[in-house]
Amino acid sequence: MLSGIFIVASLNHLFNVEKTVSRIEQANFGAIGELLGSPEVAVIASGIVMLIAGLALLVGFKTKWSAILLILVLIPITLTIQVGQVQSMEPLFKNIGLAGGLLFFAMNDIQFRKKSESTLNK
Repeated sequence: MLSGIFIVASLNHLFNVEKTVSRIEQANFGAIGELLGSPEVAVIASGIVMLIAGLALLVGFKTKWSAILLILVLIPITLTIQVGQVQSMEPLFKNIGLAGGLLFFAMNDIQFRKKSESTLNK
């Protein structure tokens, strides 16, 4: 259920844009988020990517590319929000663990397929 956290986070990004932008602005490395353009656009774009790639990963569709997209979204989020937050290191290590799980899927393109009748009859 690696995809679950991305699906839930995507909904937070899409339905709580102002709150998420506020977290970026308050973060020690929030300026990184501004380098990527408008924080509002970045939050909405990351929410859309996390939702689509998270659902794709959940159903086993294009798992390699879904995982790569999620890693590409996770890296700037981690650098912007989690790095430098010494009062709470858990979210940083959670994101590192998530990246490890995503790397597994990126390196092992796992597709869920129905078994063909010839395979079932053996």
